[in-house]
Amino acid sequence: MHEIILPETKPALEWVNGRVLQKVSPQRKHALAQAVFAAAIGAWARENGCGRFGTEWEFRLQPPGEIRRPLVPDVAYLSYARLSYESPDAADIPRIAPDAVIEILSPGDRKKDLEDKIRVYFACGTNVVFTVNTRDKTVTIRDADGQRVIGSDEVVSHASLAGLAMPACTLFEEPLPRGFEKVRPGKR
Repeated sequence: MHEIILPETKPALEWVNGRVLQKVSPQRKHALAQAVFAAAIGAWARENGCGRFGTEWEFRLQPPGEIRRPLVPDVAYLSYARLSYESPDAADIPRIAPDAVIEILSPGDRKKDLEDKIRVYFACGTNVVFTVNTRDKTVTIRDADGQRVIGSDEVVSHASLAGLAMPACTLFEEPLPRGFEKVRPGKR
């Protein structure tokens, strides 16, 4: 067998650490962070005409010496430099890794499984993986040079996504109702 083929389900199935995992139906905080990151990367990609993006987008990846398997990042960006605009059919379920992966941590995620997914993404050519922790309100940015953790008062960016700069706080804060002023801690 050269490829793991899993049935189409909702939520989607992935092959992680030698077993089938089903994605978790996101709760509100997860859904908010996923939507905000997708909107930011989508606006950036459209403005720059540089690639495709999507949520819950299946990729079939094969690290060197391993079997091809499905992974479904919460948000993904795939540049036209890696998969041409003229190849829309190949983009339906790409057989190459996305340039950027965004994973939003869910309560039941196992560190071992997340690490395996990140290993596969990098082995297949991903430039950067953003891991969003809605509980701690942090974003871990990992690339070939290592990782850094940023807080909600910092800006999410990476050199491989030149010009994308998103305040991390937008991943964690619900939009305010019209006319509602946010009360800062210590002020009344």
